[in-house]
Amino acid sequence: MGVFDTFRRKRDTDAGFEPHRGYYALHDSLDYDDWDDRLDRLDDAVRFEEKRRQRWWQREYWRGRRKRWWAVRIAAGLVGLFIVLFAWLAITAPLNKSLQPIAAPQVTLLAADGTPIARNGAITDEPVDVSKLPPHVIEAFMAIEDRRFYDHWGVDPRGIARAAFTGTGGGSTITQQLAKFTFLSPERTLTRKAREAMIAFWLEAWLTKDEILERYLSNAYFGDNVYGLRAASLHYFYRQPEKLRLNQAIMLAGLVQAPSAYAPTRHYDRAVKRMGMVTNAMVDAGYLTKAEARQVRPPSLDVRMRNNLPTGTYFADWALPEARKVTEGGYDRQTLTTTLDSRLQNIARRVTQRAPLGKAQVALVAMRTNGEVVAMIGGKDYAKSPFNRATQARRQPGSTFKLFVYLAALRAGWEPDDLIDNSEITQGSYRPKNSRGRYSPTLTLEQAFAQSSNVAAVRLLQEVGSDKVIATARDLGVTSPLDKGDPTMALGTSTMTLLELTSAYAAVAANAYPVEPHAFAKPERNWFENLVDGPSSFSRSTHDEMEQLLRAAINSGTGKAAMLSGPNFGKTGTTQDNRDALFVGYAGDLVVGVWIGNDDNTPLQGGISGGGLPARIWRDFMTQALGVQSTPQSNPDENADPGGPIEPLDVPDLEDIPLGDGTSRLRVRDGTAVLSTEIDGIPVEIEVGDQGVVVDEAAIEEARRRAAEEAARAIRRREEEIVPN
Repeated sequence: MGVFDTFRRKRDTDAGFEPHRGYYALHDSLDYDDWDDRLDRLDDAVRFEEKRRQRWWQREYWRGRRKRWWAVRIAAGLVGLFIVLFAWLAITAPLNKSLQPIAAPQVTLLAADGTPIARNGAITDEPVDVSKLPPHVIEAFMAIEDRRFYDHWGVDPRGIARAAFTGTGGGSTITQQLAKFTFLSPERTLTRKAREAMIAFWLEAWLTKDEILERYLSNAYFGDNVYGLRAASLHYFYRQPEKLRLNQAIMLAGLVQAPSAYAPTRHYDRAVKRMGMVTNAMVDAGYLTKAEARQVRPPSLDVRMRNNLPTGTYFADWALPEARKVTEGGYDRQTLTTTLDSRLQNIARRVTQRAPLGKAQVALVAMRTNGEVVAMIGGKDYAKSPFNRATQARRQPGSTFKLFVYLAALRAGWEPDDLIDNSEITQGSYRPKNSRGRYSPTLTLEQAFAQSSNVAAVRLLQEVGSDKVIATARDLGVTSPLDKGDPTMALGTSTMTLLELTSAYAAVAANAYPVEPHAFAKPERNWFENLVDGPSSFSRSTHDEMEQLLRAAINSGTGKAAMLSGPNFGKTGTTQDNRDALFVGYAGDLVVGVWIGNDDNTPLQGGISGGGLPARIWRDFMTQALGVQSTPQSNPDENADPGGPIEPLDVPDLEDIPLGDGTSRLRVRDGTAVLSTEIDGIPVEIEVGDQGVVVDEAAIEEARRRAAEEAARAIRRREEEIVPN
């Protein structure tokens, strides 16, 4: 529009002249400078509009920027990055973390009687104070690890170059090493090295050099599971770090580079060779003269604290997480007393080891009615398989789950004498079967529970409702998934751990639920705590009726092999195809669960069932634990007919007969009676059949030989105890 305005003004000035139509005259009065300015402003406006429409990721957006514009924005970006970096470090690398031990301090677990049972964790001790250490201790570490420690700002390029060319000194500074083993993983990547350098700058900015050195020396690894200078000096030389001699300090400084490879308790020659490198580094740094270096001799070790306890057991592995919660933070080693009863643990070990398991695994949990675990077996051999089948394996409980079904029925108003249909289920998609196909029109609840009738349990679940059964299981502490409306739940198809199942039975034994299993004694609750937040309990009648059913399962049902001379309560359990065999019960103040099965969930060989070997293991444990005698099966002719068919789902066709103290058995195999016993711990079998008495002479001879060897070893041990060291 500016062009037309110009010509319009011109025409107004020279109105007397009529130009030719279609032609414009150029006159000397036209202002060319003004015209150029107008065009420049128009071009600037066009460029501005084009620039405004461009985005920051387009290349044209950054063209034409002035140096001052670039400098201001780069500086602002660096400041913002610096603020973000420090905020990130404050969150991911808090300074107080460098005051904590990098490995969990050692915890020694004791049985209830004070017997040490396991030791787990790193050997640590109190942090060191640099101002109290002899100069040669600090100089030894600085000479070999970071010669310019007091001169750099966390990263030392000169030190890296020297280490690359000479092979002495560390490529990383002491600050970087502290950042690495305190905040970072041991991976070797450029990203980790970059983070290591940034954290090193962060530490240098907020801590003094002495504070960094103290934290480094208090956390460095020295081999033999020992962390920190104080713990290392006590471990290798039985000497406080404030009193370390020169040669001892030099050896310890040499261990940091490769602690496992240079640990003097296992590789003394390597440690001595490494000492030479540290000594030469101290000479090069000016800390020692050559004459002083020649006088340095390898120190003698004085290792007095030997770890002769196992680092793990089934019980210790389960108790350790709880132990870490109750221990105080810091570097101190802790000694905690557990609820484990060493006598009961030994009984559990003996009865499970001598059981004829074949290739199957076994688990046993024994606890008090208040949840204190007093014995635990998680498998046949911890050294071969530390997997704890008592606390980690989730297996089907089989008929032991019927406890929740019948207890829910009793809570809903059913009584032990009430009748339940025991006929075969012929309709519906789910048709469970009774053992050996034995049915009857009806059974009382007591009979159905004792005989472990499958069809009765499923019908009772449908009558009571799965929601009430699940609610009962939850009240008793079961946390495993339970599917509402699933009829198979009545037969124990939902998986759970043996510890969880045993705890539920403990709740019935105590008539207080839930019972939480624990490895450390808990203070008794006062009356006010029980009033406000105490455990719940069943009604007296419900509890008595449930115990009536549990007692019947042992005295007249599938659990006869577990019968004791005193009051005993329990239930057998066998899953489909004999994949799992269980017995859970209680007597006195002990609640014990026993499981047998294969890790690959294949059927057990020999058709082991809950009323067989698990029940006998339970009985053997209880007999020795409580000091009571097992009760042999009585003559059936002397008992009244209970009425209804006997359906021992959890008992095989013919079980062995216990004799004597429980170590001897009488079995019948294809018409041949087999007497199994032990001679000095060696199993021996005697067969009586058509061919007369057959004795395995080779087994007896082997028993004699092993007994003689054991006697000879005992004599040697006594002689060694007499001879002074």
